[in-house]
Amino acid sequence: MNNELKQELILAKQNNELVAIYNFKSDDTFTVGYIVAIDSVFVLVLGLDTDSKINGLNAVRLSSIHDVKRDNDYLMNVRIREENARQYGYYDIWELEKYLSNAKYGLQPILVQLLTEAFAVKEPVVIGTKEFKDQDDFDGLVTELTPIKLTLHYLNFEDLSSLWERPILLADIDYIRVKGMQAHNSQSILREVFNEPNS
Repeated sequence: MNNELKQELILAKQNNELVAIYNFKSDDTFTVGYIVAIDSVFVLVLGLDTDSKINGLNAVRLSSIHDVKRDNDYLMNVRIREENARQYGYYDIWELEKYLSNAKYGLQPILVQLLTEAFAVKEPVVIGTKEFKDQDDFDGLVTELTPIKLTLHYLNFEDLSSLWERPILLADIDYIRVKGMQAHNSQSILREVFNEPNS
């Protein structure tokens, strides 16, 4: 990521501006939301979905970002729909604004903090790796975490005969999503099909 793009993220955070972050090969896929924190490796975003409601926290590796938009017609549409979501009461169904008012992000590495929290409370994560990010991501539970790698018990939605296991180097993680619809859906499947997480 060049300094100009990082500066765009910093300005968006300072001004509490909506941004679009592009880190996939196709510009049809991108992250929209508000910057929560930035460190030397990742940016943490309070993400909005296509209905402009809050849909989890997304951390994106800075080096994979190739464009940042702070003001365009798409974001204008998102802002208008965001007001509708607020007005009709479906803007923050996961209560992440309240969660963020008590959480402290940016005091330690973003990726480490998200993974450590998810591991500690057995919360599902969605991980996109450098190798597969443009094809698929991995939804599941972190069952082992070291400073170098993690082990993920992940779901294959077309084969629920078992949980699958994948070791992932932290250096290979391109993005991680937590506390949104995708993670909540995974949590329901893990609980109902696999009785996970079991304490």
